[in-house]
Amino acid sequence: MIYPKKISSKKIDTFIKIFSLSVVVISIILLVINYLTTPNIYWSHLCICSLLYIYLTVRYSINRTRNISGFIVVQIILLTVLIYFIDYQIGYTGWSISVALPIIIIISNITMFILTIINYKNYGKYAINQLIIVLLSLSTIYFIHKGIISSNTLIKTSIIISIFNFLVSLILCYKDFKEEIIRKTNI
Repeated sequence: MIYPKKISSKKIDTFIKIFSLSVVVISIILLVINYLTTPNIYWSHLCICSLLYIYLTVRYSINRTRNISGFIVVQIILLTVLIYFIDYQIGYTGWSISVALPIIIIISNITMFILTIINYKNYGKYAINQLIIVLLSLSTIYFIHKGIISSNTLIKTSIIISIFNFLVSLILCYKDFKEEIIRKTNI
């Protein structure tokens, strides 16, 4: 076989409808069980938030299979929201911003670095998403400045890795990066 078989759009639409209905039904069942058994502890919200994360990831991966870096940015945003929500639900202690967010940023930077090295000729596709990751990484400086979190080694490491990754990407692909920025911002 020269070309792989493609899944028909009808099958994908059917899958999405069944998957959506399943997520809604499971969420309702979890809410009812939570309300009937332990109405003072909101454990079902964590489960529903996790289901929503899985649902959005599957939907995005089905609809957007071309740009891996876009998928990475979506994952960062979804994971950050999910982890912050979990931290908030269990009595906000700040681990979501001071520990989990830097780990997510480090992993995403390593992934983007590998993508850049492997496919540096087509870096223009990754340029904006790389910039979003850098800005998200630098947002932790704002939290430190406002006193929401204290500076720790993990946060400093994530910022250094993010800046290093961005500089290496710029050195390898300055022309593509410049063209992509101009194209996206219509300057």
